[in-house]
Amino acid sequence: MIKVLTEDQMTLQIIRVLKEGKKKEFQAILDELQPYDIARIFEGLPEKHHTRFLLLLDSEQIAELIQEVEKVHQLKILSKLGIEKSGHVMDLMDNDDLASLLEDLSPGKIEELLSGMKQEESKIVQNIMNYPPETAGRIMTNRFVWIPQHYSVRESVEKLKIFAEFSETINYLYVIDNDKKLVGVVSYRDLIINDESEKIQDIMYSRVISVSADEDQEEVARVIERYDFLAIPVVEKNNELLGIVTVDDIIDVVIKEANEDIEKLSASGKAIDFDTKAHVAAYRRLPWLILLLFIGLVSGTIISGFEETLSKVVALAFFMPMIAGMTGNTGTQSLAVVVRGLITSDTDKGVVTRLIIRELKVGLIIGITCGILISIIAYVWQGNPVLGLVVGSSLVMTLIIGTLAGTIIPLILYKFNIDPAVASGPLITTLNDILSLLIYFGIATMFISKLM
Repeated sequence: MIKVLTEDQMTLQIIRVLKEGKKKEFQAILDELQPYDIARIFEGLPEKHHTRFLLLLDSEQIAELIQEVEKVHQLKILSKLGIEKSGHVMDLMDNDDLASLLEDLSPGKIEELLSGMKQEESKIVQNIMNYPPETAGRIMTNRFVWIPQHYSVRESVEKLKIFAEFSETINYLYVIDNDKKLVGVVSYRDLIINDESEKIQDIMYSRVISVSADEDQEEVARVIERYDFLAIPVVEKNNELLGIVTVDDIIDVVIKEANEDIEKLSASGKAIDFDTKAHVAAYRRLPWLILLLFIGLVSGTIISGFEETLSKVVALAFFMPMIAGMTGNTGTQSLAVVVRGLITSDTDKGVVTRLIIRELKVGLIIGITCGILISIIAYVWQGNPVLGLVVGSSLVMTLIIGTLAGTIIPLILYKFNIDPAVASGPLITTLNDILSLLIYFGIATMFISKLM
């Protein structure tokens, strides 16, 4: 039975091998690990072992390591290699990953790092960086196999063998004409099942699904999800083939976009993770919370405005947190449904109308159910049927309004090209608090003579 070492045990073993300088044993250990696991071990090593670790790696292994570690380690690794070796390593990296690494650096530092690369590779990376962030052009790679349409199956297979190591994926071969325009696509399976003398133009699929270089990365993700592609070609407006976006990059996009939406829904703004310092996390949360603090003062003003109603029927105070809390909860639920739907679905007037009607019905069902339940509780507890009617009817109305607010507000923001996730849970909750208190005390004041 093979014993599987934990990450900590593996790290200790690596440290021992590094100290003893046993390169063969070091390589034997790495041969059993995936690049991700090697990166985690490298990040877990004490800083003093990093240089020796890198010296025992070849350029290709360093390139894979850089693409897996956190950005702060990426720049440290390149700085330890020197211009010449770092340039060779960067030549081996995926162009889109390298562009992402360089994008936050100063122009002088970018020029310094690119100077060590091959001119052709450096130019490709610079071209990628010219595209706007979060577009297909920014996340595409040029590491793919293309073939002329006049090639035979045998010629295509020969080219595929030559460039298999270079390409990020060999599932698809993209067919171009003499002007480098995308005219078709063939799969690896197509090459296997067809006779080697067949011409590519006779077996290729001419209806190619592609995206433009300036297409938003979220839309690229939708296309790949819609058609179950492993990669999708990126073209210029004249249909010239520029590169491809692979599914692994799209997974990164989906995770990044989901994290951004969660951050906005929680009103935390920029990224906050387990490693974020306390003062940084507080600084990023405070602006929204201070704004909501002042909006929340409106709730206090409303309560003070109905002070006479409260003093006459003290029991009303018992149900205040429940009314406000339930309204905020149902609004946040609707908000989450809408934001998720806007990300994953196409929307038009008919879809939006059906969504609003559906959420109105949801609000009615939830409101009536909860309203009847709380009416019975209020009546049994206080022995006053009018109190039960006031609390129950207030809850019905506030839950309907809360549901609609959580639905309509993000739709309005989306209509004006504002990210709907900024309609965060705390904001919806605070607004619903104000509306729920107005409705609750308004109804209670109307029935004040029967409540006393």
